Amino acid sequence: MRENFVIHPDYSPLAAKLMDVLINFSKKGEYVTKGDRNVIKRVQLEGTIFNIKKFKTPNVFQSIVYQFLRKSKAKRSYEYASKLIGFGINTPFPVGYLEVFSGGLKESFYISKHINYDFDFRELIHNPKFKNRNEILRQFTKFTFKLHENGINFLDHSPGNTLIVDNGGNNYEYYLIDLNRMRFEPMDFNARMHNFRRLWLSKTMIKVMAEEYATLYTKPVDSTYAMMLHYSRQFQKKINSKKLRRRRK
Repeated sequence: MRENFVIHPDYSPLAAKLMDVLINFSKKGEYVTKGDRNVIKRVQLEGTIFNIKKFKTPNVFQSIVYQFLRKSKAKRSYEYASKLIGFGINTPFPVGYLEVFSGGLKESFYISKHINYDFDFRELIHNPKFKNRNEILRQFTKFTFKLHENGINFLDHSPGNTLIVDNGGNNYEYYLIDLNRMRFEPMDFNARMHNFRRLWLSKTMIKVMAEEYATLYTKPVDSTYAMMLHYSRQFQKKINSKKLRRRRK
């Protein structure tokens, strides 16, 4: 068995305690989410709260791929978070990661610093009367535009993956989470509009966001709206069709 434990220098004094939590993951901390694929737990050490994500154990083929051909999700999460921060993009601070290998990747964990957020993007979808909704959408669009301008293609740009902090005075901060699927590449207009597709936007939301993006990108509002709507509806139709097929089985 071989372990690869990487920790940010700022948190090296806590390395031993964090490693103890990882080794005894089933017994330490409190559950944040407990899904079939991934588990997230919260732990407090010396006054600092950390979130630890344990990724699903890969199958035999995947475990070999992750050892020799591709970076693990934990390593990608750590490296991508570090890149985002370098670009001035908010994400919970990357503290470290652990990979455990034995004939392939057996376990992997990603550690980040906990942030206290007020709501996530999903609430804007479910509650059309959410306070200051249009302003939050406009600022979110500026946040997404900054991603695109820096060549960041966040492949999981979906409602649950943006946490929002209300700083008061109509000022909001946006934090990306679940970072292991990301590409760093130049993004043309088509790719930028395609990147909005997973957000499950209504026509009203698209109107607000398209107007803001068009201003930032100096593109006509009509074509921006049409392209954003096209990709959003295409994605929603695909997901709804899958759900319908599952119900029929």
